[in-house]
Amino acid sequence: MPRQKCKSDLPTKTCATCGRPFPWRRRWARDWGNVRHCSERCRKNRRSHAA
Repeated sequence: MPRQKCKSDLPTKTCATCGRPFPWRRRWARDWGNVRHCSERCRKNRRSHAA
C-alpha cells in the first residue's frame, strides 16, 4: 500500500471569496485547475464579497 502524504505536503490555493488558503482534496483531483473557492458557502456568496 502506498504511504499517505502529510497534509502539509499537499498543494494549496487561496479562496477567491474569503482569501483563506485551502489544501488539495481528493474529490477535486480531476478538476483542481478550476477550483477557486474553499467551500460551497464561499462559492454561493462570491457575488456579495466580490465588490
